[in-house]
Amino acid sequence: MADTNVEPSKGAHEPPHWLSKLPWLNVIGVVAIVLAGILIGVRSLPDHTPNKILNVSYDPTREVYAALDKAFVEQYRQQTGITVDVAQSHGGSGRQARNVIDGSEHANVVSFALISDVQALQKRGLIAPDWQKRLPNNSIAYTSTIVFVVRKGNAKGIHDWPDLVKDGVSVVTPDPRTSGNGQLSFLAGWGSVVTRGGTPAAALDYVKSLYRHVAVFDAGARSSAASFALQQIGDVHLTWENEALREVAESKGDLELVYPPVSIKAEPAVAWVDANDADAKTAASAKAYLEYLFTDPAQEQFAQFGYRPVNPAILAKHADKLPNLRLFPVTALAKDWADARQKFFAENGIYDLVTASAPAAPGRIVPNAQGS
Repeated sequence: MADTNVEPSKGAHEPPHWLSKLPWLNVIGVVAIVLAGILIGVRSLPDHTPNKILNVSYDPTREVYAALDKAFVEQYRQQTGITVDVAQSHGGSGRQARNVIDGSEHANVVSFALISDVQALQKRGLIAPDWQKRLPNNSIAYTSTIVFVVRKGNAKGIHDWPDLVKDGVSVVTPDPRTSGNGQLSFLAGWGSVVTRGGTPAAALDYVKSLYRHVAVFDAGARSSAASFALQQIGDVHLTWENEALREVAESKGDLELVYPPVSIKAEPAVAWVDANDADAKTAASAKAYLEYLFTDPAQEQFAQFGYRPVNPAILAKHADKLPNLRLFPVTALAKDWADARQKFFAENGIYDLVTASAPAAPGRIVPNAQGS
């Protein structure tokens, strides 16, 4: 029988002849060049890592931004090849602003209920002083107002601001210390007096009476809506127009929307947060995201969710849902939003005077510090 064991040929496991003659330092150099070429090739491949941005917003904007984010992400990917992951954070606007200031929310963009909340970030160097000029319409993508939601049949006959202070009427509105909705409700009540010929003294008497009728202060608009619609607290809810439309639609006939004869023009504002957008890729995505809010598709989305688009033609298309209203500007009450905040809500401001001199209604529920 033939021997089947084959002896390996000489040199079968030895390095190539040419490599064996190279000095070892040269071998190391060759290997380094090869590895460098591989790394350059890897770096030149498309970067499919999602670019993440965080939109820190106020309480009731969850649904509209969920729709807007989805549309923006797809459009941005098609236009740039970059995938963006947009996250959201929601709560009372004042509280959200403080969270960005103290760093507990690392916002790339903010979309707050009040211009003064964005200005609070600007004053601390987080946003550039010219932030309002960087986007169309002074960085206001839509407007809104404060309206009433009442229970089916409106048994208390609530149609105008004076009706809120009738005997036996129980009011639900968020806390002005944490909520943009809360501050706007207060300003709307004050303005309902002074814009119709009343004096500041009469306005003060009115809001003192109004806040004696408040049954529950929640931290934000959405938790306030839950107190009214789900927990059945109160006779009337003072809330954003868009939130009122949502509440009524979801109530299956149990709630009704009432437009008062006059209310305030709310101007929620948006900005990218310069201090948190040092990375060029993130900064570009944040800017593109906010610019998208002023496009026709985004303006249409705002209208569909009950916000008043700043594009007049799109607003006119939705006149059945967003009727023409008598809305007074903040300048009817103060120089601007910053002055209104100082005048009404700063320490020892008018709101402090009201809460100090207007005892709470019997049985008022402790504010919900957590919001929603």
